[in-house]
Amino acid sequence: MARKSETMAEQKPKIDRDLIRELAKLLDETGLTEIEIEHAGLRVRVGRGSTAAPVSAAALPPPAAAPVIVAPTDPSKHPGAVTSPMVGTAYRGPEPGAPPFIEVGSKVIVGETLLIIEAMKTMNQIPAPRAGTVTQILIEDGRPVEFGEPLVIIE
Repeated sequence: MARKSETMAEQKPKIDRDLIRELAKLLDETGLTEIEIEHAGLRVRVGRGSTAAPVSAAALPPPAAAPVIVAPTDPSKHPGAVTSPMVGTAYRGPEPGAPPFIEVGSKVIVGETLLIIEAMKTMNQIPAPRAGTVTQILIEDGRPVEFGEPLVIIE
């Protein structure tokens, strides 16, 4: 009996990199911010982040302890988060090919335009609600955003 339990503990589910790539592609195609699946004791979560798509995978077979990669903290809970006031398409610059309004490290003042959200063929400027330094840009140019989704972090 001991041999059987040792063999089971040694067998760890392998992470399917092709599956992770497919899930990341699905994020781009659908505009979702996160996808999580669980199958045969393996849980895989793929999410869209600020600089790179965070991939969190945790294998949870019962007696074996597997390493867990913790996803970054929720940017919407950051006190400097600027959230989307509407659903639409976010643009970092005033027009295609133009430089973006802000970059990471930019100093902004209250009311300065951070980005534009197009909703129902109307371009809506999103102003800085506070002065500070842009520490994170959480959206990609030309991608859909949802109401309440964090766009930028200003500290």
